Amino acid sequence: MNPNPDASRHQEIPVWNAENWLYEDFEPGMRARSIRRTISEGESMLFNALVLDMHPYVADGKFAAEEGIFGRRLVAGSLVFSFGLGLMAHNNVNTFSYGYDKLRFIKPVFIGDTIYTIRTNLEKQPKYPAMGLVRVSYEVFRNEGELVLYCEHLQTVKYRDPAAFGPRAENT
Repeated sequence: MNPNPDASRHQEIPVWNAENWLYEDFEPGMRARSIRRTISEGESMLFNALVLDMHPYVADGKFAAEEGIFGRRLVAGSLVFSFGLGLMAHNNVNTFSYGYDKLRFIKPVFIGDTIYTIRTNLEKQPKYPAMGLVRVSYEVFRNEGELVLYCEHLQTVKYRDPAAFGPRAENT
């Protein structure tokens, strides 16, 4: 039996993993933690192949074990960044990425490590006539609590009431 046979009512069902907050709703200090995920060898090698990253530390097990300083293969930092932020990704149609600051790869991540992310709302400021600017931090941890990556994400986000922020010049 189909519990949702009326397709005309599907739009009434909330979208999973979607957020709908606006600039006024952003609360500095608010934190959220992601689920964990383990990075497999297959994912790592597929990513390396897709982005043409065949550096010996991420793609050559023999080199990593015999000549590398860590004794085993690393996961590419850009994959750790992608997975770490992806764990906290939302589908908020009111926000737009403005860029990233302070991206640091603090410690290595290895094949088979499990990561999770903590997102912290840092600050907000009015920016454009229709949108403000918010800054959040992402801390990616491996296993249980070892910080491996830090960055700050800037996003523009629509105002609920643009008139409350007055006219603003378009800053870049």
